[in-house]
Amino acid sequence: MRILLVGGGPVVYYLAREFIARHHQIAIIAEAVAEAQALSRRLRALVLHGDGSDPRIQEEAGSRRTDAVLALTAHDHDNLAICQVAGEIFGVPRTVVLVNDPENEEVFHRLGVTMAISATSILARLLEERIGFEAIDELFPVAEGKLLIAEVVLRPGAPAVESALSAITLPKVSLIGGIIRDGEVLVPHGPTVLREKDRLIVIAEPEVQEEALQLLTGERP
Repeated sequence: MRILLVGGGPVVYYLAREFIARHHQIAIIAEAVAEAQALSRRLRALVLHGDGSDPRIQEEAGSRRTDAVLALTAHDHDNLAICQVAGEIFGVPRTVVLVNDPENEEVFHRLGVTMAISATSILARLLEERIGFEAIDELFPVAEGKLLIAEVVLRPGAPAVESALSAITLPKVSLIGGIIRDGEVLVPHGPTVLREKDRLIVIAEPEVQEEALQLLTGERP
């Protein structure tokens, strides 16, 4: 896959290094001369110095043949312009923005950016979920946030302990996708009885996940 990164700093460097290790073809546009020079020395990638929202610079970086553009500058208005040039002028099928101000996330979606990611929103949500549900070891979104997957530990006294799955009424669009017990992975069925220390893989839509986790663990945020 051909990926164009626009921006500078550690995020661009580490992302580029990771993509190169996965055998993707990488190009970078860095606005600062020193940044461009440093990246070109450290990475086996095409690195250009210039304004990433300038169509001439994007053309030189190969945007017309690019599969995805990642706008990673410190300014949201610049990131939006970069993605609009990539999508509207060069027909790049996937444009991704790292949003600095979480309030811009929805605006970017409405303006045609394929994916707007707010690190602030993600960290805030994860912190709230960690505080609210101490039994959750891991939680992450899939399908562009349409589903959430959580790994839940059933602690002593949890309402689901010693209950058969068929006796637990989970909300619609939620399910237990797997059980890890004593190092073994179990495929859940209706008669399966849940036990203390079981680790449950819970899959649910964001709107109902809190209810599903409360039914299983008894914990409330």
